Amino acid sequence: MAYTIFIFVRIDSQYMIVPMAIQSKREMHLTNDSRVVIVGGGPAGSFAALHLLRYAAQANLNLEIVIFEARDFNRPGPGGCNKCAGILSSTLVHNLETLGLELPADVIQAELNAYVLHLGEAEILLNRPNSGRRSLSVYRGSGPRLGTSPAPHSFDGWLLNQARERGAEIRRARVQTITRGERSERPVVATAHEKLEADLVVVATGVNNRAPLEAAWHYQPPQTEIMAQDEIPLPGGFQTDRVHIFFDHPQELIFGGLIPKGRYANISLLGRGLPPDAISDFLEGNKLTKLFPEGTPALCGCTPRVAISAAPKCYDERLVIVGDAAVTRLYKDGIGAAFTTAEAAARTAIQHGISRRDFASGYHPTQQHIANDNLYGQFIFRLWSLTQRSPFLLNAWRRAILSEIDLPTADRIHARVLWGMFTGDESYQKIFQLSLSYPAIHALWQGALKGWRGK
Repeated sequence: MAYTIFIFVRIDSQYMIVPMAIQSKREMHLTNDSRVVIVGGGPAGSFAALHLLRYAAQANLNLEIVIFEARDFNRPGPGGCNKCAGILSSTLVHNLETLGLELPADVIQAELNAYVLHLGEAEILLNRPNSGRRSLSVYRGSGPRLGTSPAPHSFDGWLLNQARERGAEIRRARVQTITRGERSERPVVATAHEKLEADLVVVATGVNNRAPLEAAWHYQPPQTEIMAQDEIPLPGGFQTDRVHIFFDHPQELIFGGLIPKGRYANISLLGRGLPPDAISDFLEGNKLTKLFPEGTPALCGCTPRVAISAAPKCYDERLVIVGDAAVTRLYKDGIGAAFTTAEAAARTAIQHGISRRDFASGYHPTQQHIANDNLYGQFIFRLWSLTQRSPFLLNAWRRAILSEIDLPTADRIHARVLWGMFTGDESYQKIFQLSLSYPAIHALWQGALKGWRGK
């Protein structure tokens, strides 16, 4: 965008007012035929393309959108997988509908209607608090490496195909570098075989792949922790609509989940400093090995990184970073955060501009909101760690949950808190507020009194 200033110029001992047109570098906008390059074709990249196409259509803009993704999500095993437990929150399922997307039945591996908490020898059933809210399990790739035919259908592959069908171009290549242009302000995306100038670059590489940004961008990835995951055949007797949650083994465990996915079950362990044999310890310590008399067949294992902080710098001139590589929700609903950050970035780019200042005002608040909510999550997990170390507090908490079983669904506050914690259906701030509500505190106090009285 150009603007005009007026200067005084002395000519032959006389002063004259001369107008000069100045081009503002801070004001940059996408126009017809602008090229947007998205690096990474996982959910964050696909969502970025879908949101850009939607907002561009509303603004009567014709954009060229190119997604670089080297992986084939229809491959089984780690080579085609984004290494995730694969639970879709009800909020995300609803948000898919806002894009006109309906998950096909062959992508959905299970409708999750209940969680079973294993506390020592006790089992506590948490039914879905709201029957209208769907929580689903999916495969990010095409099932376990040692799985049998037919292979499950990939959520990531389906989503990327939706972006392609709506106008995005998919190029099967790995981006090596993203540099600042030498002859223009436009960044340059380079693979082994081509260099492509872009009006805007969207980085959606996650935290398990290196973001190929040159040092001049000053990008620092989020801090991460390592999870442990594996796939096993679904144990006999395990209902396909229930997630089982364990807290006891291994010792470093925050919580572990056994998540049904069609013929298989995903094991996801979250903890700090998990040992190399964490999966084996989990299965043995929770007496799950007895379900497999001939030994527990491990079909596909990995140790993915999960982001636990926000990247300090997630945007620049003609550059924005979305998904896990920017910020995600602590320990849950990473795909939901990918949707949210991609939407904010696309809306800002189309409706406001693609300068650093535009992203600071239009995109950064979304990133900061997620990061601030995670502070509540960190506090909640610290409280949970304290509870785990205290048999008295743990028993009081267990009694509080059991005291709600006969109450109407809407009044089961602890059940709602736990459901939100595990599924991502509630913000951490909301969970924190619910935990401090009178019904929750009253139930916990009654549980503590029963403990003192030896009941």
